Amino acid sequence: MQNKDLVVKSNKLIQALQSLTLSEARLIQLAIIDARETGKGLTTEQPLELNAARYAKAFNTTLDAAYLTLLEAEETLFKRQFTIQNEDGSVTKSRWIQDANYKKGEGRILLTLTRVLIDQVTKIDGFETYFTSYHLKQTANFKSIYAVRLYELVKQWKNVGYTPIFNTEKFREQLGIGINEYARMEAFKRRVLDIAVDQINELSDITVKYEQHKKGRSISGFSFSFKPKKATIRFIETNRDPNTTDLFSRMTDKQRHLFATKLSELPEMGKYSQGTESYPQFAIRIAEMLQDSEKFQELLPYLQKVGFQSA
Repeated sequence: MQNKDLVVKSNKLIQALQSLTLSEARLIQLAIIDARETGKGLTTEQPLELNAARYAKAFNTTLDAAYLTLLEAEETLFKRQFTIQNEDGSVTKSRWIQDANYKKGEGRILLTLTRVLIDQVTKIDGFETYFTSYHLKQTANFKSIYAVRLYELVKQWKNVGYTPIFNTEKFREQLGIGINEYARMEAFKRRVLDIAVDQINELSDITVKYEQHKKGRSISGFSFSFKPKKATIRFIETNRDPNTTDLFSRMTDKQRHLFATKLSELPEMGKYSQGTESYPQFAIRIAEMLQDSEKFQELLPYLQKVGFQSA
C-alpha cells in the first residue's frame, strides 16, 4: 500500500545527534508509523502498543527475535537520548520515550513517547522543506543502523539529489558513532560508510555515492549524490485515458508536492483522509500516492479539478 507504513520525521529529528541500535531504531519507526496512522500515542498521557507479531512481519524476522527486541527495549530504549538544534542556535535534549511497560508472556510493549518526539513527528509547520518521509519497506531489510541513518540523512535532499558537505565530526555523531569507535578514517569508511552505501544501493529505492572533502591532508567532510532507481511503471489497461501514462511520467516532484497540497484541501478527497491527520500530514500521504501509477490515474480527475493540465 502506497500510503501505509509511512515514516515521517521533521528534518530537525533527522539531523539530530542520536545513538540507537538497529532494533531500537526499528521500534521508533514502528512507533511513529502506528501513532500517526491510528492517532493513538500522540499525547504524553496515552501509551502506544507495539507487539512482536507486528515487528516480526515488518522486518522479516522471527517471533523469538521480536520478543527479545521488545524485552530489551523496556530497559535500553528508555535510556536513549537525542539532541536537536533549534533555530536560535540552542539545543534541546530529550529521551525518545518517557516510559515503557513490557507485558511479559503477551509479546507486547506499551511505550509513551516524549513531548519533544511527538512534536517532531506531528507538528508539520511546512511541507517538504521541514519534513522527510519514506516508506518503511525501503529500510526494513537493512542490517546496519548506519544504513538507516544515512538513508534518512540523504533523503532530506531528494528534491535536488545531492547533499551539502557533512562535517565529519558531526556526521559521526548523527550516525551514532562513539568518540572511540572507528577512530581511524580507514576503519570508518570500511566498517561504516561503505557498508551503509552498499546496503542502500542494493536494498532501497535509491542509489547513492559519496565524495570526501579535505582540509590539508585530513578528510573534513563527506557529501552525497543520489538518484531514484528506475521503477517499472504499470497501469490498469482498462477504462483509462491513453494520455495517462504520459501525464504520470511528466509530473515533476515539484508539481507532485504542489498539487498534493491542493488536493489535501479538496472536500472530495475526504474519503482518503485518515481522520486524525492535519492537512499538511494528509498532503504528504497524497504526494506518496501520486508516485504510484494506479493511484495517479484514480486521482487524475481531482488533479485536473485543482488545475493540473496536460500542457
